[in-house]
Amino acid sequence: MTDSDLTRRRALTLGGAAAGAALGFGLFSFFSSDDGTRVPGREGAGSGRDGVPDTAPDAELCVLNRSVEPGPYHLDGAPLRKDITEGRRGVPLRLRLTVRDHPHACAVLAGADVEVWHCDAWGHYSGYPGAHPDGGPAAGGPAGSRTFLRGCRTTDAAGLAEFATVFPGRRAARAPHINVRVSTGGSRTARGYQGGRVNWTGQLFFPDRYTDAVYAKSPYAGRKGTRTPLAQDPVYRWGGGRDGLLSVTGGVDTGLVGVLTIGIDPTREPTQAAKGVPRTGRTPAPDSSASASRPANPPTP
Repeated sequence: MTDSDLTRRRALTLGGAAAGAALGFGLFSFFSSDDGTRVPGREGAGSGRDGVPDTAPDAELCVLNRSVEPGPYHLDGAPLRKDITEGRRGVPLRLRLTVRDHPHACAVLAGADVEVWHCDAWGHYSGYPGAHPDGGPAAGGPAGSRTFLRGCRTTDAAGLAEFATVFPGRRAARAPHINVRVSTGGSRTARGYQGGRVNWTGQLFFPDRYTDAVYAKSPYAGRKGTRTPLAQDPVYRWGGGRDGLLSVTGGVDTGLVGVLTIGIDPTREPTQAAKGVPRTGRTPAPDSSASASRPANPPTP
């Protein structure tokens, strides 16, 4: 596998490279990231500060996605379900994630397991009642529940996994994001998803203009603080986070839809996360009520 395979964004279309060219999915221009890799965005798309595109590249194109440092606040045994909200308030968000087998002409990959977890509108993660987003006491609802805004779906015959959730809230020094990992070979039991080979670990991001619109609405507007734009997010800026930029449609009043194609190699587990992600976060306080899988020294949550 060459470096170009790892950094080339969405080079094969749904029907293969030749079919994509015939269908005319559009040309790409490249933005240079701080680590020297080239990250394409659709030509003519607006760009934010520091060369960060404010629109996502075409979500229906496939490359081998680069893993990033795993996010904290993971719990073993993700519930097997599509709707992960559990009544949490927020702007409705539907995730449509398609998994493709990159080494095999980006064919759709059925039977892969896609796991997501993220904070609620107040910045709280389920299962971690003491982990306030700003270091203070928990607020904005019970974070002690182990399962809200967590779930796992197995991709269907079209390689698709869908989730019904809400837009994630604000956390200190981070742009809004959703933690995600794609695995193969795990087990699905009454206690949730277990085991398997983790083929990709990533974080899903949103163009800044959608975040601005969401955070102006209740309940997000009730939490004060400075929003971190993509250009300043440590994970997005360094080592592969841009492979998680969602293509977003819809509106804050009717609900948003986030789409992304994830290219993996189902025979391999990444040997290391992307280089350069600063490890500036604090390890969450122990939670005796949950059997959690936590990184010993996680990046900023």
